[in-house]
Amino acid sequence: MSHEGELEMMAHAAAVGRTARSTARPNPWVGAVVVDERGTLVASGATEPPGERHAEVVALDAAGAASRGATLYVTLEPCAHTGRTPPCTERIVAAGVARVVVAVLDPDVRVRGRGVARLRDAGVLVDVGAGAEEVGADLAPYLHHRTTGRPYVVLKWAATLDGRTAAPDASSRWVTSEAARHDAQRLRADSDAVLVGAGTVRADDPRLTVRLGEVERQPLRVVLGEAPQGARVHPCLEYRGELGAVLDDLGARGVLQLLVEGGARVAHDFVAQGLVDRYVAYVAPAILGGDDGAPVLFGPGAPTMAAVWRGRFVSVARVGEDLRVEVEP
Repeated sequence: MSHEGELEMMAHAAAVGRTARSTARPNPWVGAVVVDERGTLVASGATEPPGERHAEVVALDAAGAASRGATLYVTLEPCAHTGRTPPCTERIVAAGVARVVVAVLDPDVRVRGRGVARLRDAGVLVDVGAGAEEVGADLAPYLHHRTTGRPYVVLKWAATLDGRTAAPDASSRWVTSEAARHDAQRLRADSDAVLVGAGTVRADDPRLTVRLGEVERQPLRVVLGEAPQGARVHPCLEYRGELGAVLDDLGARGVLQLLVEGGARVAHDFVAQGLVDRYVAYVAPAILGGDDGAPVLFGPGAPTMAAVWRGRFVSVARVGEDLRVEVEP
């Protein structure tokens, strides 16, 4: 198969994997496709809920006898250890798969190249790296968590064109359009936990839940400080102390992606300590027109231009009347 064909098959596997993002966690949302000896895609599969089949097994079960001599495209290195399920590598070998194409290696301490080594030892041809950039972006929260032990931190805000999140009277409904707010709900749904400061709880009394109809599960609700009794955010986790320790604890709880929603002082502290892995800003075509509105970040900034933090734009997209801008380090 041509290089372009290989990338197309891996892109298909990645798309299948994304369908399992809300159901597979805290496992990675892996996708796999089986291509027979004639180059025909015969089956695909995504990781099932924890304790059930991994993507490779789902795809091989669907392919049946067509797996013999076939090529298996999988977004993440197959496991070679027994966890909640048997090793995927043994199922691949037993199916008679001739070749496995892996997008990215699994940094989990139980894997880390052992899956690829086991397959090669069994005589299976293994290639690594096809579609690695796309898959790496898809699986960034999982890869980050397994590498650092901490959640992948996404900082989100909604602001006017002149960088204000609320008017001087503290009113902020609504800075952005309904379409942007709906998009932000999807961002919550993709996260394992949502974090705000106690000041935001006192001021806005948010629920921090996903409101998109039926969802597989709601994210953990996390408050820095103490949430008042009777606040709608309950039940929630409450933390005091260093942000690094908070991230360590959330990582130990299996939180792969943490969405930080504010307020301005909390957002500033995450930025100042270099703890943000991705910024998502919803920018409205609105201008408050003064310096008395609430800023996105509250606290001291860079003292000179030489000290300014700079990242790179990942995407800029129109969402309703607004723009969604994504930036990463």
